[in-house]
Amino acid sequence: MNMPVERTPRPRRSFIFTPGLRPEMFPKALASGTDIVCVELEDGIAPKDKAQARQSALALFEQPQAQDGVERIVRINCLREAFGLADVQAVLATDTPPPALMLPKVNTPQEVSWLDDLLTERGHNTRLHVIIETNRGLQAAFEIAQSSSRIDALFFGGVDMAAELRCENAWEPLLYARSRVVHAAATVGVDVIDVPYLDLEDPDGMVVEAEKAKALGFSGKGSVHPKQVAALNRVFTPTADDIAKARRITEAFEQADTGLVVIDGKLIEKPVLRDMYRILSIADRIESLG
Repeated sequence: MNMPVERTPRPRRSFIFTPGLRPEMFPKALASGTDIVCVELEDGIAPKDKAQARQSALALFEQPQAQDGVERIVRINCLREAFGLADVQAVLATDTPPPALMLPKVNTPQEVSWLDDLLTERGHNTRLHVIIETNRGLQAAFEIAQSSSRIDALFFGGVDMAAELRCENAWEPLLYARSRVVHAAATVGVDVIDVPYLDLEDPDGMVVEAEKAKALGFSGKGSVHPKQVAALNRVFTPTADDIAKARRITEAFEQADTGLVVIDGKLIEKPVLRDMYRILSIADRIESLG
């Protein structure tokens, strides 16, 4: 099995989609308070509009992006479809690629490693975010997670997964699938993001589901509207005590230069450091927002 790759921790408490066909909505999404903005080329774009959306989305990155702490991603179409291949060709053709691509409906690790090879050959540093939302993808989740050092996060696609499993799109029927994706992500030390909560008229239900996702090991959860972002950020934001503890642990490890330290009489081993640094990155993000 591949060993975990050191990745720079960053907050991924929330994300929101913005349509590639409507580039004027991109700044509003960036200002929503979310940690991730994903420009949509897949499900939210009709086939007749795919080419225009692709062109408009890639044009957004022709100018340098603000260093505002918001992660920018473009969700391309499935790599096993003609639209996805056209998306990849366009990314390879540009000298200003998006910082990251989101890959939907991934079934095999070979799909990811194939794209990694193409990006490497082109000289692009583009990162990858992979959605696990098919039966085959769920079965291969561990191998997919290990297929590329470019992967920064796995996303759980609950709507498509429920359809494939022929089960209700609800917490209990999807618990096994969610747990398997969390396990795969944790195996290689990447973040894992839960599916958006679709009922805009049930904010309390969204918070309950987000809290369950956090307890299960998710780093964040998607949103379908900017009004959901603040609540999601609150759920996945560590408490002041969590932040203080993370500072103590990271400082102790940095001073000790060893694989374990003792804090308040408890033995703490080095693998917890990634989570501690992620907590501190969230704290820094909050501070930068004032």
